[in-house]
Amino acid sequence: MTAVLCRHFGLKHIEIAEDIASDTFLKASEHWAINGIPDNPTAWLYTVAKNKTKDYLKHTSVFDTKVRPLLDSDDDALPIDFEINPEIISDSQLAMIFATCDPNNSVESQICLTLQVLCGFSVEEIANAFLLKKETIKKRLHRARLNLRNSDFQIKTLCEKDIRSRMVVVLRSIYLLFNEGYFSKTNNRLVRKNLCAEALRLALVLTENELTNTPQTNALMALMCYQSSRLETRTDTQGEAILFEEQNRDLWDQELIEKGNYYLVEACTGNERSKYHLEAGIAYWHTTPTDENKWRHILHLYNQLILIEYSPVTALNRIFALSKVYGKTKAVLEVEKLKLTDIGYYHELLGYLYSEDNPAKAIHHYQKAIGLTKSKIEQHTLKKEINRLSEKNR
Repeated sequence: MTAVLCRHFGLKHIEIAEDIASDTFLKASEHWAINGIPDNPTAWLYTVAKNKTKDYLKHTSVFDTKVRPLLDSDDDALPIDFEINPEIISDSQLAMIFATCDPNNSVESQICLTLQVLCGFSVEEIANAFLLKKETIKKRLHRARLNLRNSDFQIKTLCEKDIRSRMVVVLRSIYLLFNEGYFSKTNNRLVRKNLCAEALRLALVLTENELTNTPQTNALMALMCYQSSRLETRTDTQGEAILFEEQNRDLWDQELIEKGNYYLVEACTGNERSKYHLEAGIAYWHTTPTDENKWRHILHLYNQLILIEYSPVTALNRIFALSKVYGKTKAVLEVEKLKLTDIGYYHELLGYLYSEDNPAKAIHHYQKAIGLTKSKIEQHTLKKEINRLSEKNR
């Protein structure tokens, strides 16, 4: 909605667009609570937003005293009435994705702005995604918003030059958004389905435009479809984590797996191989019920992935796959070489690998992991595992 309103106001006045969008959703929450959800919620929201915008332009003195003097002379004839239809909404959202990914900002600032403006992330959620302090994120957002307001970017038809210069960050922002939903550390919830759905929606917008429907976009779509197919089985009714090997595979969403297969085929139409291709391949094998070489395929893909983009989490995931192929003893030696002692997942993995042969060491590492996570759900899950090991060895 902010994107559509910015098409009318211009990016210089993004705060006005955000205020109207916020007021619209507030009115919806009040009206729908009493009268029920309308047959077409989207149309209802945009009709209210349009009326609020018209009222704003007609009646607020702020527009005349503060906004109009800042507008270019060509904008003085800003029409009070304007059109909103599905095509304009789609084009505006696509353009806004690329507007927030301004190359004048650092890559990190571009992603922060995209997560806040397009996805409604709070400062705390963005700080969690980047593993940084909230004050750092606030400073990044302030600078990024200033550049966004001063840019000449138009929320209209995109040109190929803008798309080429900003596509990498656009995809990375959507990828981070999905991961925050899939591996959430905030609000004491392990999974936030609404964030995963929002990431899928934004990526779908990219696949519907011929300039942004690239192999990498399709690979990212495939990855998110495969991961989303298992969302319902990742937690129990109390919100606690269910380990992959204990998930009810009958509940995996076969329609999403088939969509993942479709987008993975679309992603492989050329010679391009990105991290999204490799991660989609790993997710594909995870949704494949039986194959005696399944973990060898996954380990091979992790070996390639770690060369393209190393991260501590990728390194630890690779060793988990290695444990499935070569055994836990060899995997323990590989994990300890990394010395990632300030990362919770490092200790969780060692806890898992030691759990059969050395329960005391496993408990020690699970306790370390508890001290490194703020998630109460994750802490509870780890404590249950410690209790299980303690009971087993009495």
